[in-house]
Amino acid sequence: MHILVSGSSGLVGSALLPALATDGHRVIRLVRSKSAPEKETLHWDPAADELDLASLEGLDGVVHLAGENIAGGRWTVERKALIRDSRVHGTRFLSERLAKLARPPQVLVSTSAVGYYGDRGDELLTEESPSGSNFLAGVCREWESATEPARERGIRVVILRLGVVLSPAGGALAKMVFPFRMGVGGIVGTGKQYLSWIAIDDLMRVIIHALKTGSLRGPANAVAPHPVTNAEFTKALGRVLGRPTVVPMPAFAARLAFGEMADELLLASARAQPTRILASGFVFRYDDIESALTHLLGKAKAA
Repeated sequence: MHILVSGSSGLVGSALLPALATDGHRVIRLVRSKSAPEKETLHWDPAADELDLASLEGLDGVVHLAGENIAGGRWTVERKALIRDSRVHGTRFLSERLAKLARPPQVLVSTSAVGYYGDRGDELLTEESPSGSNFLAGVCREWESATEPARERGIRVVILRLGVVLSPAGGALAKMVFPFRMGVGGIVGTGKQYLSWIAIDDLMRVIIHALKTGSLRGPANAVAPHPVTNAEFTKALGRVLGRPTVVPMPAFAARLAFGEMADELLLASARAQPTRILASGFVFRYDDIESALTHLLGKAKAA
């Protein structure tokens, strides 16, 4: 397939490019920088309405990953606006451009997040579950709705609601490994909040599966089948690293350190299930947290 990828420099995108190439696809990167090499890249700037329509002709699929890092800094009013606009406006702009093509791509795989569901305790969440009421839930609703022009044009749209993507190359896991190795890791808050997660390897396979599987459309939870509580994750990471996990971070300390972001990223609970992905025939390679961490961190599994 001839595939366009936005957000290719991020954690997911940088892993996806070689995965697509290995699977035999031709990849074009959609980039904001005008100084990027012209070969295999297209320039866009949603804020300035810049994207050459003719350059999009002939695509078979699009994977849209672009968006401001939600954990890139304390949530000020300005940063929250940037988080929202980078996702909503960028997605709508790209969807509208794709809808105008004489021969639009067959499929658009766009991203969202399990933050769509808000803080839901131990409730089991499927794609049919209603959205939450906090900031991230609102962003996700608008983000997903922004793909509507592509869907109306007849493009098959798959919206992957991502859980926490576990990778040693970056993201949440990379930030946690150092303190845990130093023996100062521990539960956050009560430790009872659920974490919906996915190993980076499986996410690459999910994205390629979504590109190829005509029966898969609409929202799909891109998470492993067995979400864990923060306490379970903490114990599993400690076992894999062979380190104690006895230094907790109380909820008030998390809020002091991270502000509003703590309540929505560290203390909120989302127990999501990959119902539609499993129903489409996908099989996870890493479906329990300890085997995933062992693989990702290259450690022998603790006895």
